[in-house]
Amino acid sequence: MSLIAGIGGMVFILAAFMLDEFVPSFNQNTWRYNVMNIIGSASLAYYAFIIQGWPFLILNIIWLMVAVIKSGQILTEKRR
Repeated sequence: MSLIAGIGGMVFILAAFMLDEFVPSFNQNTWRYNVMNIIGSASLAYYAFIIQGWPFLILNIIWLMVAVIKSGQILTEKRR
């Protein structure tokens, strides 16, 4: 089960990265990009915790926090 979470998280983060590179309407300032990073980094953080990969866990927790903060900023700007 943890391997599935790890692979799924990797797919979400890589898909967000590739879409950002090749689709002009999909970028770091869209909620879709950040939601994909939230799902991906949360899944990878879970996987890192299970395998006790502490540097990888810290990296993904920070990635998750940044994506959550950015999503909040995007939603706040849309409400104005």
